[in-house]
Amino acid sequence: MIWEIKLAVLLVILVCAVAAITVRDLLGAGILFGAYSFMMCLQWLAMGAVDVAFTEAAIGAGISTAFFLAAVFRTTRRTKD
Repeated sequence: MIWEIKLAVLLVILVCAVAAITVRDLLGAGILFGAYSFMMCLQWLAMGAVDVAFTEAAIGAGISTAFFLAAVFRTTRRTKD
């Protein structure tokens, strides 16, 4: 993979991580966490760890995001403060 693309993926990972921590909306945080996991999948793929990338895509971006979104819809979406 071209190093500029790797750097862009890494920057998106950092932005998603910081945004997921600082956002006040739980649904937005869940979606950002899913994007973070998907970008980590691409980063693992760029590093040549195909099996880790596949696991990250299935578990991190797929199942975990679905569980987060299901939990958000069973609670209140916004914080009270």
